[in-house]
Amino acid sequence: MSALPERLVRDPILFDIVRHKLSGIVEEMQTSLVRSSYSPIVKEAQDASCCLFRADGEVVTQSRSNPSHLGSLAAMVESVLESFPAETMADGDIYIFNDPYLGGTHLPDIAVFAPVVVDGETVAITASMAHHMDIGGMLAGSIPTNATEIYQEGLRIPPMRLVTAGVLDRSLMWLIRRNVRMPDVLEGDLNAQISACRIASRRLGALAADLEAETLKAIFTVLLDRSEAMTREALRALPEGTFTYEDYRDNDGIDLDKRITIRVAVIIADGAVTFDFTGTSPQVKGPLNIVPCGVRSSAYYGVRAITGPHIPTNGGCFRPVRLVLPEGSLVNPREPAPVNGRTAVMKRIASCIVGALAQAAPGTFPAGSAASVLVMSYAGAFADGRPFVQGELVNGGSGAAEGHDGIDVVATDMTNGRGVPAEAIELEAPIRCWRTELREGSGGDGEWRGGLGVRREYEILAGPVRFAHRGERHYAPAKGLFGGQDGALARSEVVRADGTVEEIPSKRVMELYAGDRVHVATPGGAGYGDPAKRSAAAREEDIASGKVGAAE
Repeated sequence: MSALPERLVRDPILFDIVRHKLSGIVEEMQTSLVRSSYSPIVKEAQDASCCLFRADGEVVTQSRSNPSHLGSLAAMVESVLESFPAETMADGDIYIFNDPYLGGTHLPDIAVFAPVVVDGETVAITASMAHHMDIGGMLAGSIPTNATEIYQEGLRIPPMRLVTAGVLDRSLMWLIRRNVRMPDVLEGDLNAQISACRIASRRLGALAADLEAETLKAIFTVLLDRSEAMTREALRALPEGTFTYEDYRDNDGIDLDKRITIRVAVIIADGAVTFDFTGTSPQVKGPLNIVPCGVRSSAYYGVRAITGPHIPTNGGCFRPVRLVLPEGSLVNPREPAPVNGRTAVMKRIASCIVGALAQAAPGTFPAGSAASVLVMSYAGAFADGRPFVQGELVNGGSGAAEGHDGIDVVATDMTNGRGVPAEAIELEAPIRCWRTELREGSGGDGEWRGGLGVRREYEILAGPVRFAHRGERHYAPAKGLFGGQDGALARSEVVRADGTVEEIPSKRVMELYAGDRVHVATPGGAGYGDPAKRSAAAREEDIASGKVGAAE
């Protein structure tokens, strides 16, 4: 590392002030993006994230948002820089990108990047990512659980310049709009992302002008180096060795009776960690494959979970991380394997990593969480002919930990999104939400009880509606720890207007009609510790609150 500017050496307080200023900038980006977006999946569920990078692509700081995005953006900016080197970027440029096989995640997640140019030099890159409600493909909502190749999943956008020196490439925007079902909503959300990046560019430009660019770049370097040193120190405090964990996915959406194995060996040695996925299932026919950048997100999450919140999160935290991803496997598929369900795999990988790390640091980690988010999409038209595409994210319960019951209906590990309120669903689509309630008894019993899932019920008011359901934990429950019991399995069904009941086997695409009702029950988190040791007062509270029945 080059010598620090004299100003920084003389005034170490300045360093800390700037560090918090940078965090404030990305939080302002995130707030702006969420508040100015069009779709409920962003403005309500907050399925969006923001980051700030050095000019070489290492993350400097990130918003408190969605870890599955944040780790992936680090891979995506590398691809952008390969196509558009930092020295060729100009003030006012905007770059756009979503292709998983060029470094992206899945097609609905579109990333936007903007350089921060000071005196003709790119000193930083701002980035935002948002899940878009539709990006084309064979199914409205772009999450077809029955896709067998990526071409069915939507529009693939390689790294491209959308705006050049402040001038929008209208031909490219027109091309994107012509390939999606809700073009105004997509463009509105995209503009929210661009605005967030421009806000950050202005704030950073002003900061660089005040500090001098060389001082700001030196602060970036110190931030990364310090986080690396602190992360390696935390890893050295753990016992060295190999810790393995294995779990199973319900199915891939095509072979509904075939379980999918995720196996990880976490190898801790000399202040570094390797995540080896040898033994994980080969790539599957359906869209439950995950490209390497998604696995990186899960690994980064695991590293941050084990090393502690006192370490500022940036690219330095991830320098000690190595991945072993067998080619042609679930975690490193060959093109053109479909990947739209990568979130579900990412979450289960994260839970496996946590399960392995729990062996290295007993008492530090919780029992198994639902580690899944039920993703549903509805597409059709109102009675007056207006089209709609509506998405929904429904969480399960978290696992209990030593001294703490699990949390009910909460996003865990790789996602940090919220459920879409019933009112927002009913405003955006001809759907009535009849019920939202905690799922009694769904948390695994234990000295500390697992968090509960939720029950929701929806009625279709105008049909036909094309419906996609991507669930998990219908066949493989969250695992209890140290004698705690497993969490309850998920269950979903459609009750037709004539009373016929059709069970949904975890993943399905189907037609719904007016009067049909969708019933979902999300999985619970697992219990921690021997149930016989649960206190009488806690048992009484469980029953009084309705979280378990009196007979349980």
